[in-house]
Amino acid sequence: MSHRPDARIERWLAAFALTVICLISLANVVVRYASDASFAFTEEISIFLLVVLTFAGAAVAMRRNGHIRIALIEDKLPRLRKPLIVFQWLCGMAVLGLVVWYGGVFAWQEYQWESESPGLGLPNWWYVVWLPVLAVAVAWRLCQMTLDRLRGRMSDEP
Repeated sequence: MSHRPDARIERWLAAFALTVICLISLANVVVRYASDASFAFTEEISIFLLVVLTFAGAAVAMRRNGHIRIALIEDKLPRLRKPLIVFQWLCGMAVLGLVVWYGGVFAWQEYQWESESPGLGLPNWWYVVWLPVLAVAVAWRLCQMTLDRLRGRMSDEP
């Protein structure tokens, strides 16, 4: 029986985000149906939670080797498999590094400018800071998955 890698923290975070999105959306629909009014905060919170859900889900998929990629070259040229895995890791880390850097700069600027969200008037950096934090989580899971693939501990089939 093979061990399936896990990203438990990210799974729980994604499940929490999805649950809250469903609950506040349902509550908003019920209130709107019953009173012709709606909760102003639901869109703002839902968008924030969708970003959290996306990155947490990406981290889970990364850890489980569930992201799509074209394996044609790896399959046809098995001698190049390990260099290609390293190349894929480098490309992924470059993209995630940019997200961490620019997301961090953006969060810092929002903090410095004391920007507030339009719906609830909360500091914008509360929302934005999760972008680089969760991109680091995805990068960490990418490193774990890459090491597992290089060591032959992980099948290339998701």
